[in-house]
Amino acid sequence: MTKDTVQRAGKFHVDAIQEKAATGKTRGTVGDIKAVDPVMRATGVDVFYGDKQAIRNISLEIGRNEVVAMIGPSGCGKSTFIRCFNRMNDTIENCRVQGDIWLDDEDIYDKDMDVVLLRARVGMVFQKPNPFPKSIYENVAYGPRIHGLAGNRTDLDAIVESSLAKAGLWEEVRDRLEQPGTGLSGGQQQRLCIARAIAVSPEVILMDEPCSALDPIATARIEDLIDELRKNYAIAIVTHSMQQAARVSQRTAYFHMGELVEVGATDQVFTNPRTKLTEDYITGRFG
Repeated sequence: MTKDTVQRAGKFHVDAIQEKAATGKTRGTVGDIKAVDPVMRATGVDVFYGDKQAIRNISLEIGRNEVVAMIGPSGCGKSTFIRCFNRMNDTIENCRVQGDIWLDDEDIYDKDMDVVLLRARVGMVFQKPNPFPKSIYENVAYGPRIHGLAGNRTDLDAIVESSLAKAGLWEEVRDRLEQPGTGLSGGQQQRLCIARAIAVSPEVILMDEPCSALDPIATARIEDLIDELRKNYAIAIVTHSMQQAARVSQRTAYFHMGELVEVGATDQVFTNPRTKLTEDYITGRFG
């Protein structure tokens, strides 16, 4: 990162703080935060870790049958924000979320919201594959079983097969379903985690850097899978790879220092960014 870039990034941050002090608001996001057919809507979201504010006044919609990529430098608030959508931040001590987030017509932070059910409807795939220490079959069957989605073993078998097939894994594991999920390769483990997420029929799939621990071949398989899954789900993906964002997403949101700077159609953001800060990031001047 050059000195000039540091000064520009620093000036943006200082200007935003000064603007918030004067007006009560952070600098507005450039572009259209709205989706054509929104499944989830975040409005004016602030997140604090103790006294430290991690994200400021972020509003964004995630649309049905689209992939929204969230990009930006490390520590800019991407993962913190995506974790708000299924209340994973509830598990972090001293984390406080303000603002409104809606799934369809339900306020997910309402005191009567069933968080377990919410996390079935809004699944999460993490950076590092985390299969349960169970068989391949039981990894996928676990969610449908505890949520009562299968009336009998035949129904459960069908859900397991369908989920593994949607995750592009069925043909590779159909003859070893009783073997441990942890015995699969890294890329297969990540696809198993995706199968586990979709087995409970979610509306939204959140992916937090799902390919960062994978080799290029496994990454390509996951990216192809994301494109296929978009036909049935809304997907939000955090990625440090701008090439990946360009390949898999229809809309891209650029974060910087806890703020959503710009959002728009992926082609537009990467070929004709509307802010200098976005342009500097995607052209590699900092980040």
